[in-house]
Amino acid sequence: MNITFAQYELVYNAFSFAIAVMGAATVFFFLSRSQVSPAYKTALTLTGIVTGVACYHYLRIFASWESAYAVTNGQLSLTGVKFNDAYRYVDWLLTVPLLLIELILVMRLTRAETIAKSTKLGLLAALMIVLGYPGEIAGDSGTRWLWWSLSMIPFTLIVVDLFVGLKSSIATQPASVRNLVSSARLVTVLSWCFYPIVFVFPMIGFTGGSATTAVQIGYTVCDIISKAIFGVLIFNIALRKSEAEHAS
Repeated sequence: MNITFAQYELVYNAFSFAIAVMGAATVFFFLSRSQVSPAYKTALTLTGIVTGVACYHYLRIFASWESAYAVTNGQLSLTGVKFNDAYRYVDWLLTVPLLLIELILVMRLTRAETIAKSTKLGLLAALMIVLGYPGEIAGDSGTRWLWWSLSMIPFTLIVVDLFVGLKSSIATQPASVRNLVSSARLVTVLSWCFYPIVFVFPMIGFTGGSATTAVQIGYTVCDIISKAIFGVLIFNIALRKSEAEHAS
């Protein structure tokens, strides 16, 4: 990965920012459990676990990035230690299914519907990540396109289920949170749509250091939106539903 010193610093600072965001979000979500009804505490617990796991993996990604390069008098050189981007996929394999499950839990559907949708969406999310990894580490565009296409199959099924399968369930939510639930669903889909776009950067003209920088910055921004910002929406839904139920 031949990158400039400016590109190195940009990615370095992005990772540092992500660590701070994920760490602060984790503390916030766990402390906020006391503000919601017992029925929504599990959803907030999962939200905190998601950002906590992400914070840990960003620490590992940050350390790996530092190890891969040496900076001497403002000059950048490779150390010979390979940057380990697999931490991202380990993180996604754990957190992406949980992101969908926390949305299902905060909606407080029937037990049967909660189990069915959580299982279906969780397994599809895990399959999506597993199918994407071989393409991420592939060196040629043909292989990357193949695995990208395969991973888009469960991705598409998830998007369809979020917009079609949950439509009737959203209609049963209290009026005060209906728009928030729809927003959480929309944030999930829109932020996730950027992942496959970032994935194809190296296949559509980004090369060398530009490709590396674009991919790392792109994935980091997506993670912050889909985990921390999405988590704030989950907290607001849980808080409003708790208040509405207490008032009634």
